[in-house]
Amino acid sequence: MADTCGQVLLGSGLTVLSHPLMYIKVLVQVGHEPLPPSLGRNLFGRQVYQLPGLFAYAKHIIKIDGKVGLFNGLAPRLCAGTIGTLVHSSVLQRCQDAGKYEVSGTSQKAEEGSLQHVVNETTKEMIARSCATIVTHPFHVITLRCMVQFIGRETKYSGVFDSIVTVYKNEGVLGFFAGLIPRLLGDILSLWICNMLAHLVNTYAIDDSMSHTGEIKNCAQAGTGFFASMLTYPFVLVSNLMAVNDCGLAGGLPPYASIYPTWVGCCNSLFFRKLPVGKTYAIDQKRFF
Repeated sequence: MADTCGQVLLGSGLTVLSHPLMYIKVLVQVGHEPLPPSLGRNLFGRQVYQLPGLFAYAKHIIKIDGKVGLFNGLAPRLCAGTIGTLVHSSVLQRCQDAGKYEVSGTSQKAEEGSLQHVVNETTKEMIARSCATIVTHPFHVITLRCMVQFIGRETKYSGVFDSIVTVYKNEGVLGFFAGLIPRLLGDILSLWICNMLAHLVNTYAIDDSMSHTGEIKNCAQAGTGFFASMLTYPFVLVSNLMAVNDCGLAGGLPPYASIYPTWVGCCNSLFFRKLPVGKTYAIDQKRFF
């Protein structure tokens, strides 16, 4: 229980610190570009239009809503994080207890570090994560919609409980689970890709006789996790767009979510975002260049 409380507190702190970054990322994902691009050059010297980066976007939000505006949607996100941690810990503990019971009834036990052990542990983690995702997805939907309200300056989703009532009245129970399937698929694929790649690296690329083996394996796990998240990013993008699509907000209607027609375009860095010269782009329904 103490470990779970520690995880909740640590997760809440990280959520507060990272919220402005997620807020800006979501607005970029739906295609909200309130500032016109400036002319610049890429690494190869080619002339491109450079879209505003993270800090310029943050300054724009602060100019309109103040510093507090960077934390729109924080309350439902904190609820999702807290409930998700509790559900994940509870389900994972039950899976581990069930695994111990099954092992006690057999004479064989998967050796730690073996492929079978990795598959067993990944399966338990997948079940725990999936349960946490399903339970907390309604709060995730509310979080995204609270953020997207910035585009049309709406106040439709003003609080956690009021937002729950609003979603239920307008869309029913299914409205709370808009975008759930791609999010679940992305989480599951990311988990399996990460763990399988980490197992391959740890088994065939890292020698146990090497010094600092533990640190190297941790770095390998982090690297494979980042690679897996990049591969499964399209699922995250589709899920977020489905959650805000046609929800009664300006950000859920055209022309938003259409400035980046492919997931590759959506993967553009928040710091260095480029657009080819010679094309026409819609920036808040105004035409530039």
